[in-house]
Amino acid sequence: MIGRLERVPLREVWKHEALDFTRWLQENIDVLNEALDLSLTSAEREQSAGGFSVDLIAEDEGGHPVVIECQLEKSNHDHLGKLITYFTAIGAKKAIWIVSDPRPEHVGAVSWLNESSSTEFYIVKVEAVRIGDSLPAPLLTKIVGPSEELEKVGHTKEELSERSMLRREFWRQLLERAKAKTKLHSTISPSCYSWIGMGAGKSGLGLNYGIRQHESSEELYIDRGKESEEENKSIFDQLFRSKDTIEATFGQPLKWERLEGKRACRISNATEGGYRDNEKKWPAIQDTMIDAMIRLEKALRPHLEKLKI
Repeated sequence: MIGRLERVPLREVWKHEALDFTRWLQENIDVLNEALDLSLTSAEREQSAGGFSVDLIAEDEGGHPVVIECQLEKSNHDHLGKLITYFTAIGAKKAIWIVSDPRPEHVGAVSWLNESSSTEFYIVKVEAVRIGDSLPAPLLTKIVGPSEELEKVGHTKEELSERSMLRREFWRQLLERAKAKTKLHSTISPSCYSWIGMGAGKSGLGLNYGIRQHESSEELYIDRGKESEEENKSIFDQLFRSKDTIEATFGQPLKWERLEGKRACRISNATEGGYRDNEKKWPAIQDTMIDAMIRLEKALRPHLEKLKI
């Protein structure tokens, strides 16, 4: 038998636009990435843009801010005006307007914006669907976006933003300080992205540092490719069986994320402090991160060597 796909009223799934839908989108930004073929990260809610508050601000692959405006109703002039205001106020390179019912005149306006500039505007239609008695699932559909030619032009004109330069300098200093303590990451160069890392000695396993504005992390990231979800989960499960031993060696609890429904898995530690903290605090933050990475690698190494993969 084959079930029928049914639409579910959005307000049955997300009762409140800001408290429910925007929060869900922040925690599941990968769903939006799949719909638009983007790689957005570090989504943060209710960020200030002058005297206004932006629903979500994320980062693209180059570390540039991306404005996301959410509207669980028919598109209107007010939200289009907000989107453009937020976009210019924070100097974004991309703007994404998520609506339940995009009006033709707004689709035309956003198309014109893409054709008239090197910036990137998107309209995404949001729906909720299910089959039979299944849980409702999100359905995001791109209604309009920049053409491939315009995207290429925009990318060639991009320069490192302030946050990109800050992160590059943070990574430069961390890698320099790490050389005095460990050979881990000694062969990599600083980048402008929100993470840096190297292989953990097994294909698809990486020991990564992550950095946000006021927090950072050290992690083992498990992702052996598009066709390896079951293998990724198997590796995670093998390591999880030694959780107590690994955490005892590390010296404190770790965050174990099997990431159900997603391809990859993660084992991580959180550290206070990030690239937006006062630069005088950077050495202490970096030393804490380096120490945690050394302990994490030491705790995981014997178990990584025993993996059945």
